[in-house]
Amino acid sequence: MSDQKPTFDPGLTQQYTGALSRTINDNGQFNVHRRGGKLRDIHPYLFLISIPVPLFVAIVVGTFVIVNLFFASVYLLIGLDHLKGAEASNLESEFLNAFFFSAHTLTTVGYGNIYPIGAATNSISAIEALTGLMLFAIVTGLVYGRFSRPSARVGFSDRMLVAPYGDGLSLQFRIVNRRSNNLLELNARVTLMTVESVEGRLRRKFVLLDLERDQIVFFPLTWTIVHPIRPESPLYNKTAADIAEMQAEFLVFVKAFDETFGQTVYSRRSYLYNEIVWGARFTPAFEIDKTGDLRLEMDTVSSFETVALPPGQ
Repeated sequence: MSDQKPTFDPGLTQQYTGALSRTINDNGQFNVHRRGGKLRDIHPYLFLISIPVPLFVAIVVGTFVIVNLFFASVYLLIGLDHLKGAEASNLESEFLNAFFFSAHTLTTVGYGNIYPIGAATNSISAIEALTGLMLFAIVTGLVYGRFSRPSARVGFSDRMLVAPYGDGLSLQFRIVNRRSNNLLELNARVTLMTVESVEGRLRRKFVLLDLERDQIVFFPLTWTIVHPIRPESPLYNKTAADIAEMQAEFLVFVKAFDETFGQTVYSRRSYLYNEIVWGARFTPAFEIDKTGDLRLEMDTVSSFETVALPPGQ
């Protein structure tokens, strides 16, 4: 049995097969493109509540049009003489009348200007009405699912900073809640991912960085998350060139309790080695106004000023 202790891996594999553009994209999603799989692997509900709003609206509208085109074609096949009030002088007008009758039936509006005659047409319109009830019930559930799903809107500073900290240095970044809901019991974790040579082979290495404060109770303002660069830090005595050579990427994971939804929410972000500013510190993002209230400027979460680093750093 081997006595070698397993190394820390957050789930991103230690195998090195090439340089990554980044591990976590700016939208918080992992930079992984899935290939293969089967159709049954796709969950329609998860897909439809996760896609962007414009695509969701396009799918709903497209489905509505396609269903109406289908039933309009069926009515034309049966014959418009079975749709009272739908007769027209040309095929184009007849199709439009059948299409709009289908739309009225699917939505159960039923203006009464066109109505079915005969068993076949009435049967098709009844099936379409039932189809409309089911489709709109599904769409209503999807819309509710999209609106009711809790999600964090945590804003991250554009850059990490290497700033003075006591007699040494620290690595810092700043976050802010960009929504008006209350986030409580925040926890933050920062993992340093590097590429190092192990027994002549390049491998990824992950180190969980110690933070000055890894949790806070309330989050009404900004939170500057600080990693002190002490002798035990993997960044100690490292320069910008050293960090670039290691292909360093800092993976940030934030967890909080959303008071509005009563659920835990998560947010992710990563910083590459070239997104670090050396010799800077964040400028204040909030102030007390004339009435004694705190005023937070969310657009200044990334604002910083240059400062001199301690000698020898």
